[in-house]
Amino acid sequence: MWRDRWLVVGVIGAAVACLSCLTPIAAVILGAIGLGAWVGRVDVVVVPALVACAALAVYRYRIACRRVP
Repeated sequence: MWRDRWLVVGVIGAAVACLSCLTPIAAVILGAIGLGAWVGRVDVVVVPALVACAALAVYRYRIACRRVP
């Protein structure tokens, strides 16, 4: 069984970013802790993070599959 830490990082990062895309929940949580002004900028950070982590996961998966005979 192979282990690729970058693949795991990519998958976990994509999952966390996907969960963070739930903007209504983020608005409530950020408002509750006093950071309500950041709600308008949540998507500006989360969507590129989701794309980057998904791209990393796909890239490392292809490399891992190429190494297995």
